[in-house]
Amino acid sequence: MKIFPTKELKFKLIDDQAETLNRLIRRTEKSENLTSQHTDKSFRGIIMENEFKIISSAIGKGAFCVMTGAIESDKGNVKVEIHKVFRILLSLLLCFPIIGLIALTLTKAQEYSAILILVMIGQILIIRYAFIGLVFKFLSRESLNRLRDVLDLEWIKN
Repeated sequence: MKIFPTKELKFKLIDDQAETLNRLIRRTEKSENLTSQHTDKSFRGIIMENEFKIISSAIGKGAFCVMTGAIESDKGNVKVEIHKVFRILLSLLLCFPIIGLIALTLTKAQEYSAILILVMIGQILIIRYAFIGLVFKFLSRESLNRLRDVLDLEWIKN
């Protein structure tokens, strides 16, 4: 089981590599830190030769997903993962049920029961799959759609 979801997709270029890279460079504001900030461009990030590491410029939700990839002559690939800062914050969120169980047993507010461990595991699974998984699914889809519109590409089915 992966703690944090990722998505890897391959795409086919409609234009040539030079035109696609030029379009990406025009629509990307240079940023080493990959932080969200108001801009009129579609992305913020780094583009080196034919490789890129970008986030969407949408305020509040664009920095959640980091897209890294490469553009080859007629095809390319992109990997979407959760930004490192959000992974740290979400790791803390995943630890709350464990901390709660430890606090409950240390304070002896309730007699220890095996059902408490099952409840803790259930809470962790709900946080991981219901919250983190769904948010990643929707925000990564939004970022990938923005990338598709800017680069004018077609996704290749696996």
